[in-house]
Amino acid sequence: MQTILDPKWHLFAKVAELGSLSRASAALDMPQSVVSRHIAQLEEESGSRLFRRTGRGVVLTELGERIYPRIKAMMLEGEQLADDIRSSRGIPMGEVRLGLLPSTVALLAGPLFAQAKKQFPEVQLHITEGSSAQLEEWLKEGRLDVSLLLREENTARPDEPVLTKLPLLLIVPLGHPLALRKTIPFNEVLQLPLVLPSNPHPMRSRLETLARQQDAALNISAEADSIHLQHEIAAHGGGFAITAGQLSEPERERLATLHIVDPVLSRSVVLGTTLHRPSTQALREVSKLILSVAPGLLNS
Repeated sequence: MQTILDPKWHLFAKVAELGSLSRASAALDMPQSVVSRHIAQLEEESGSRLFRRTGRGVVLTELGERIYPRIKAMMLEGEQLADDIRSSRGIPMGEVRLGLLPSTVALLAGPLFAQAKKQFPEVQLHITEGSSAQLEEWLKEGRLDVSLLLREENTARPDEPVLTKLPLLLIVPLGHPLALRKTIPFNEVLQLPLVLPSNPHPMRSRLETLARQQDAALNISAEADSIHLQHEIAAHGGGFAITAGQLSEPERERLATLHIVDPVLSRSVVLGTTLHRPSTQALREVSKLILSVAPGLLNS
C-alpha cells in the first residue's frame, strides 16, 4: 500500500508496538537486518537514540516515547488520505488481509475469493489460515485486517459480529462402539481419554471448569495444538478429541461425531477487525461480504 509517510517510520512504529526487532521483522515479512538498518538510519537522522536495547528486546527512549504517538497519528491520517484518494471514484481499491480458521477454509476460501473478485475487481484479497490464537495475535499486530475467530459460549465482544455457533463434538474412531451413538453426556466424556490442545487454551479451560463443577478432572491422554493433529490421533486410537464443526469428507471415512449434551456446549465463530489500520472502503465492503455470505456457508 502506498503511504505518504516515510516507510522507515512505519518500521519504527512496528518495532515500538512489538518491543522486538525480530518480532517486527517477522510481522512485516522482512529480514531483521533490513529493519535494524532502517532504525539505525532514523536514529542517525534524528541525532539521538529512539530505542534502548534490553535483554528481552527493545524499549523506547525518552525521545521515542515523545514522538511515537505523533507518528501513529500521522500513519493513520496518511493511510486514510491514501484510501480517500484511491476511493475517490467510489470504487473500493487496495489490499484486504483476511484470516480464516482451518475448519472454515474448505467452506469459505473459494466462494469468498470468487465473490470478492467479481464484486470488487480492484481489491486484492489476501487470505491466511491459522488457529484462532494465531489469527488474533496477527490482528493485534496489524498483520491481518479482518479475521474469523473462535469464542467460547457468550464471550464474543459487542464489536465482533457472530457468524455462526458450532456445537462441540466428541470425535471417535469409526469402528468404536461409541460411533453408533448420536449424543454423549458430559459426565461420560469425563471418563474417556481425551486429546486436547495444550494450555493455555480457552476451550480447554472451559472444559476444565465444567469438570471441576462435577468434582472431576479431565483425563488427558495426549495434547495436540491443531484440529488436524487431534483428529489424526483420535483416528489411530490415541484418545477422543473434542472439536467444533463438521468432519471433512476424507475424515468421515475414519471418524464419527457425537454431540455432547448435559450440558450442550458450543463455540461462536465471530468476525474480528484490527485496530491498527483505518477502516478503508475496501475493508468495509469485504467485511459486509463476509457478513452476508459466511453464515449460510458455515451452516450448510
